[in-house]
Amino acid sequence: MLVLTKSHDFFSFGPVADILGWIMELLFRFTNLFGIMNIGLSIILFTLVIKLILFPLTVKQQKSSKLMAVMQPEMNAIQQKYKGKTDQQSMMMQQQEMKAVYEKYGTSMTGGCVQMLIQMPILFALYRVIINIPAYVPSVRVFFDNVVNAIGGMNAAEALTKFATDNNISMATIKAITDNDKIVDLLYKLTPAQWTSLQSVFPQAQEVIAENAMQIEQMNSFFGINMGVAPWQGFMPNLAWIIPILAGLTQWYSAKLMSASSRAATDENAPGAAMMKSMNIYMPLMSVFFCFTFASGIGLYWVASSVFTIIQQWAVNAHLNKMDIDELIKQNLEKANKKRAKQGLPPVKQNQNMSQDWKHIQEMNEKKEAVRMEKIAKSQEHAKEATEYYNQNAKPGSLAAKANMVKMYNEKNEKHK
Repeated sequence: MLVLTKSHDFFSFGPVADILGWIMELLFRFTNLFGIMNIGLSIILFTLVIKLILFPLTVKQQKSSKLMAVMQPEMNAIQQKYKGKTDQQSMMMQQQEMKAVYEKYGTSMTGGCVQMLIQMPILFALYRVIINIPAYVPSVRVFFDNVVNAIGGMNAAEALTKFATDNNISMATIKAITDNDKIVDLLYKLTPAQWTSLQSVFPQAQEVIAENAMQIEQMNSFFGINMGVAPWQGFMPNLAWIIPILAGLTQWYSAKLMSASSRAATDENAPGAAMMKSMNIYMPLMSVFFCFTFASGIGLYWVASSVFTIIQQWAVNAHLNKMDIDELIKQNLEKANKKRAKQGLPPVKQNQNMSQDWKHIQEMNEKKEAVRMEKIAKSQEHAKEATEYYNQNAKPGSLAAKANMVKMYNEKNEKHK
């Protein structure tokens, strides 16, 4: 269950969320210096800051992807060598040979996993902060507290529960109003129309509700889109639909750019290649689905994150493309050998022909692609010849003959235009 109220539970990444909430608060105050109090803008700046913090890990991942592309043929050869062998000795030998390949290139079998493990707590905590900003950003929370105090706090719990039911406001993530924090969670879900309806439920607090609701609406509105409300409000299209659409498109392009950086030397028949191709299709579709159902603030973060990722990939790819593969492996080996020296292990020597191997792999893949395109062109040409032959030899009155007459008629009209 997604708990919206701020939590200090370690296993729900509460401490990490607190740090990220502090960053969000600083950004909100920064924009307020220029007279701008907007949650949408703060989310974009927040995403930029997080991307800059994680940038070193992004560079490592990109370097790892490039090295994996070079290593892949050797890895495939080892896998083919032990294909079908399930005895313990063969499996141990396969693991040792694969480990030797990783050592030769100065990387490790768990390198990519470690980077993902570092990022996971940050990503989970990010969603906690963005999905309920008032819980983590005091500058935003103060406007909700004004309303909570005006309506009587917990004394209004029963009336608020009935109000949520009457207005079809989901209580799935709140369950029950047990304290003021839960009241804030509920208020953050309200649309401008529902804020107006709330005034009739608590007439004694009508003025306070109207004043703070106006401030909250201005903060939540980003180019007319409410950051606290999900885009999906039924089948009737609205302006907020642009966020899930942009989320899907930007993530698709980001995945395409990332795969293109390592595709030059990656065998399409390699294990996991088909799964990666499928993921590049399904992940953007999942982004669209989630961004339709979550608050628009989550979708805006998703879009901003993909856009900044694309920019980072352009910059990193441009840098790595200029870097010689031997130089990249040399740097990795130097770091790896320092670790080996501390463990009392001998250093691993660099293969001086790495760049030649890399060029050879690229040339082989380019030839494969050229052969594939040639086969496609021949297939299309054969299909065209077969169609023309069938149309010319069609029996009078047959369906093919009639289709041919329509085709000739259309071509004749095109010439006269």
